[in-house]
Amino acid sequence: MVLLISPVCSLTCTSQKLTGNKLYSNCTDLPQLDAYLHWTYNASNSSLSVAFIAAPAGKNGWVAWAINPTAEGMAGSQALVALKSGGSVVLKTFNISSYSSIVESKLSFEVWDTRAEEKDGKITIFATVKVPEKAEKVNQVWQVGPSVTNGKPDKHEFKPPNLASKGSLKLVETSAGSTTNGTSSNSNSTGSGDNKSGASRIGENFGLGLGLVMFLLSIFRF
Repeated sequence: MVLLISPVCSLTCTSQKLTGNKLYSNCTDLPQLDAYLHWTYNASNSSLSVAFIAAPAGKNGWVAWAINPTAEGMAGSQALVALKSGGSVVLKTFNISSYSSIVESKLSFEVWDTRAEEKDGKITIFATVKVPEKAEKVNQVWQVGPSVTNGKPDKHEFKPPNLASKGSLKLVETSAGSTTNGTSSNSNSTGSGDNKSGASRIGENFGLGLGLVMFLLSIFRF
């Protein structure tokens, strides 16, 4: 029974362990690029603390998570980019004014507690950013790239998953049965497609696995 159930319970953000057992109020399996976001929204000081996890597209590549204050998509986004430098991972900030212009600079909003680390082929970006007071959502963008040249990320691929790696992150949920301060343990809306929380996926997968076990037992019953 264990062998039958285990394969359908795939890794989700709810099963990930962060360095120092750091905990966030929410986590989301992002719908593109095999990426994950752990996050906590603090309405008292309008801050958003995040841990973004993804694997670079190449051995010496990069990963990025960004907020776009003015629109959806990459152009205009304020990005946190973790990239390889001298054998280690460093975190830099970039103003993505257009798809062809990537300028290392300070972000248009406050950011603190920034760092990046690499483990088991994945890179995690840690940061806390200031969001507009009483904001209900932010436009987020995430991306992975294959390589780095002179300390700057090279262009990423323009395949459908790369182009679709964007969406809204709801900080405040006002629907019935949900929280209003962005601190529920389930994920909120993150982008294109039907994106479910890791906990929901595990529950559904477990149900499918158990149903399969009962079906097989009924066939081989003596």
